[in-house]
Amino acid sequence: MTFPYDRARLDGLVADVEARMAAVERTAREASRVQLRSRGLTQADFAEISRFANSPGAPRELKELARRVDAGEMSWEDVASGRAVDDEGVQRALQAGVPDLRRAYTAIQEGDDPEDVVSAGSPRPGGRGDDDDEPGRFTEDAW
Repeated sequence: MTFPYDRARLDGLVADVEARMAAVERTAREASRVQLRSRGLTQADFAEISRFANSPGAPRELKELARRVDAGEMSWEDVASGRAVDDEGVQRALQAGVPDLRRAYTAIQEGDDPEDVVSAGSPRPGGRGDDDDEPGRFTEDAW
């Protein structure tokens, strides 16, 4: 029985694989040098999170999480970084009536810039919109 490829063809295939592997390694090196745009959350961002979590409009679960943060059990940095992701209170706060928080948390964990995440979300009540005459949120019956 004869081998279906001659030596030159086999050498060509091996060279092609080696060239592609070198390209993958080059791309991996370049990717490791890329810095994410996100600077992370600032202390002002954490203060704003805390203000909302302690506000009357915050869900009960988020208020409980804020109480634990205020008591020193964990920090907002622990929550934002994912270090506290296994905590049941953090899980309840993420699941309770704050669907945009879960989307934002995931986006930030995936490396999205926090400013982009915030600007893509719903406007804050009494927010920073440029036109105070327009409603910040539309519902189906608004049309």
